[in-house]
Amino acid sequence: MAVLPVRKIAVAGVLSAIAIVLGVTRLGFIPWFSGASVTILQVPVIIGAVLEGPLVGFIIGLLFGLSSLLQAAIAPTGPVDVAFTNPLISVLPRLLIGPAAWYLYRLILGRKDPRQASPVRYSGALIAAGLGGSLTNTILVLSALGIFGFFPWSLIFTVAIGNGPAEAAVSAAITLVIVAAYTQIGNALGKSKLSKLEE
Repeated sequence: MAVLPVRKIAVAGVLSAIAIVLGVTRLGFIPWFSGASVTILQVPVIIGAVLEGPLVGFIIGLLFGLSSLLQAAIAPTGPVDVAFTNPLISVLPRLLIGPAAWYLYRLILGRKDPRQASPVRYSGALIAAGLGGSLTNTILVLSALGIFGFFPWSLIFTVAIGNGPAEAAVSAAITLVIVAAYTQIGNALGKSKLSKLEE
């Protein structure tokens, strides 16, 4: 049985902790004109997947989802939280954020080492990961809320249009800034922190 390298475990642990803190403290929810908050809780999942691969993204998404479920069950902050006691709403969609973000990142980057890619291509890959990971979360969570009858589809469509693009744009911007800065620091130290593409 393969064991994750210590670096991947550390990255998964740190980013999972950040996602949980953002949720528990509500710092991960930004007030938005639509009336619903724009969330950035998915960003640590996206960053983890980009830096260390889809499995790490999957693990962070799992812990993010479980923390969302537990918070909804133990310390709900509103009526909407009742829906998130269902693991098919709170956990399952979050498992796919990391893999989706990593796939889009690699799709744009190709088989190039990130250190050898042009700045434009590398930036495009990071933006695609941020957009794709965030939209995966938005679409799957809202769809699950509709499927299980917690909200009417008309309301879900309104929230998706009002919040989805904003969340995706914010996620893409944060992913680009943080990962680019992290990579530059790693390169300055003479050892890139990015995972190498497996042959």
